[in-house]
Amino acid sequence: MRIADLIALKRDNNELNDDQIKFLIDSITNDNIQPEQIGALLMSIFLNGMTTKETTTLTKSMRDSGIVFEWENKQIIADKHSTGGVGDKISIPLAPALAACGLKIPMIAGRGLEHTGGTIDKLESINGYNSALNPNEIKKIVNEIGCVITTQTNEMIPADRILYAMRDLTSTVASIPLITGSIISKKAAEGLSSLVLDIKVGSAAFMKDIDSAIKLAKSMVNTGKQMGINTVALLTEMDNPLGFMSGNALEIIESVSILKGKGPKDCIELILSQGAELLYLSGLEKSKEDGMTKIKNVLENGDALKKFKNMIIAQGVEKTYADQICDNPEILIEKCKFKSQLFTKKSGFVASINAMSIAEFILHNGGGRTKMEQEINHNIGVELHIKVGDYHDVNNPWATIYHDTKLDTSNQLINCVNLTENKVENKSRILKIIS
Repeated sequence: MRIADLIALKRDNNELNDDQIKFLIDSITNDNIQPEQIGALLMSIFLNGMTTKETTTLTKSMRDSGIVFEWENKQIIADKHSTGGVGDKISIPLAPALAACGLKIPMIAGRGLEHTGGTIDKLESINGYNSALNPNEIKKIVNEIGCVITTQTNEMIPADRILYAMRDLTSTVASIPLITGSIISKKAAEGLSSLVLDIKVGSAAFMKDIDSAIKLAKSMVNTGKQMGINTVALLTEMDNPLGFMSGNALEIIESVSILKGKGPKDCIELILSQGAELLYLSGLEKSKEDGMTKIKNVLENGDALKKFKNMIIAQGVEKTYADQICDNPEILIEKCKFKSQLFTKKSGFVASINAMSIAEFILHNGGGRTKMEQEINHNIGVELHIKVGDYHDVNNPWATIYHDTKLDTSNQLINCVNLTENKVENKSRILKIIS
């Protein structure tokens, strides 16, 4: 086979067979292909798409380009993935909650880029947290504690690392087959039996409209099932920030609150729903309702918080400090230089809060990155004092911003809150379930 011939086939909108796709992925993994050829292949896929069969073979080949975790003693391995949003800290309390329910969660998570925060960045606001574990360390912590949250290892899915970087350079990121291959191959390499996907939809999400999100959800669910993984997708709203806290250290503070059985209702809704789906898919609970009850119990009785504490200790956090984080997580932002309150010009019911504006504030003040190698300031963030549906009094602050440089606070996020004279319905975050 010649690489150029296979690129030409895809360029002309032909379906590639299994052997052809495997050959291409092997060539990418083993550096037997020119960068220009990878770019041409990606653009051909971007323009012409892939069939479900092609996408599944692509995903399997990417998974098999590196190590695939194998688990002993018939352990039930599960995980979740979110396409990312503003204030989306759900993975952090969900992983230990699921571990407290009896699942094993080897969560491979990522860093933030542009307006979307990363789970790893949030956890690294905890001093000592090691997110660069090797495969043996991952297996040891999962076997002993029940959950781990770490970055992709060098041994896992090398083909994806190459393709992911090239997609960014060639403007082919927004391709459903390529997104599916990247996400599902990483999760499949964990050796999962069950997977729940949280696909964000809205102005501050990668998928802006419900129709595009449904197409992506169906692609990922079908591919996951074709690979033997029980998979379900929840489409969730991302026009408004999730929870009250946005920003790395602030989201750890809110995660600890959730792990104590408290926290904002929209976060709790997603944790209970996603956790219930996994407990049901994995066969640990007979119904989703039973799954919700189980997740709620481990959040309220302290079992989930204990798992979180043991996990961060196993990943390098000193025990005394881990105790302090779980008792008083506000110590994470005690070194932040400025905390400024923001006010609106009138009272009214909260119709919306612009999530993208909040994300851009965090990004532009050093709490996010525009390049993967960029250092970030974990202190930067926004704490909301209102949610959609609340009545807001003009005399009260609607938010507190955390920043390390002096700012003209009168110009910060001035058009972020939309107020109305009429009562606003507080709707569910869950828009649709694709199973």
